[in-house]
Amino acid sequence: MDTVAEVSAAFEAYEKALVLNDVDAMLSFFAEDAVRYGVADQQIGLEEQRRWRLAQPPLPPGRYLKDTIISPYGDGVVIVNTLFGYPGRAVLGRQSQTWVRLPEGWRIVAAHVSEPGA
Repeated sequence: MDTVAEVSAAFEAYEKALVLNDVDAMLSFFAEDAVRYGVADQQIGLEEQRRWRLAQPPLPPGRYLKDTIISPYGDGVVIVNTLFGYPGRAVLGRQSQTWVRLPEGWRIVAAHVSEPGA
């Protein structure tokens, strides 16, 4: 399997966990010391992210992705950028993730989520 296919599969599995609000599955895609900046939050490391995720309500139903770009940089780093939206909302959010091939597999080391005007 090539790098893009591997990360595409991992990204799709992460997105499924996100939509299902499966916190343990979501966190399994992050490196131990990963940094995540959200719309109005930030977490450094898995423990901060776990506490934050457990305190959050599930995502609104109908989340969809648009214009996902998966860009490999060698065999060990991949950047994923995508837009996301929800039915009935005109604004699309932005999401980026840096995936790195670690001994345990592909993991997100940095993630950023934003929404215009937020």
